[in-house]
Amino acid sequence: MQLLRPQTPPLARWNDSRMKLSVVIPCYNERQTIEALVEAVRAAPVEEVEIIVVDDGSTDGTRELLQAKPQGWIDKIVLQKCNFGKGAALRAGFQAATGDLVIVQDADLEYDPKEYPILISPILEDRADVVFGSRFLGGRPHRVVYFWHMVGNRFLTLLSNMFTNLNLTDMEACYKVFRRQFLDGLTIEEDRFGFEPEIVAKIARTGARIYEVGISYYGRTYAQGKKIGWKDGFAAIYAILKYNVLRR
Repeated sequence: MQLLRPQTPPLARWNDSRMKLSVVIPCYNERQTIEALVEAVRAAPVEEVEIIVVDDGSTDGTRELLQAKPQGWIDKIVLQKCNFGKGAALRAGFQAATGDLVIVQDADLEYDPKEYPILISPILEDRADVVFGSRFLGGRPHRVVYFWHMVGNRFLTLLSNMFTNLNLTDMEACYKVFRRQFLDGLTIEEDRFGFEPEIVAKIARTGARIYEVGISYYGRTYAQGKKIGWKDGFAAIYAILKYNVLRR
């Protein structure tokens, strides 16, 4: 018996004119997943997509694999000199993006590009300027993995909410979609996983209309290549305090 993933809603119509979605993919040592991920993005049910892969100093052959692909398979490849971190990779990817909307997409297949319509619909309907995905909203599939990761995520989200006065449920989720003009006015300073609390704090101060939608989550284990660890949790606490208290 074949198991099928839940159907996603049809692509919402672009308002006013044809708009382009830039998909920024930070990538570090993801040779086993990057091809399948890019193919999934290419097959995503959206009309016009710009794919930007930022290789963050991979040493497992990922960079060579990307460079060997035919022209047009990826719209832009940005090669970092060494492993600076996810925040640095996203900073480079945002600078290269030319779309009207920009979405963050991890390279590890934990998040499904078929759900782009769910994420961009609030913006296309002119109800939102920024949309965050949440693994804790709705009835979509969610792989059961690490209890303490969930506890840490909820704590960090709560701490961030206390300062931003937002009511997010999943600050650390990968999926975040922005109208381009909101990113253009921001400077990303964090090089590693502190990007998440930094961008939330800065977006909250812009007055942007923020929505949150439920997404699927196909989490992987450390044996499968998961990279975030407990040290990143402490770095996130520091980033929350830095951008909500020290920088106000």
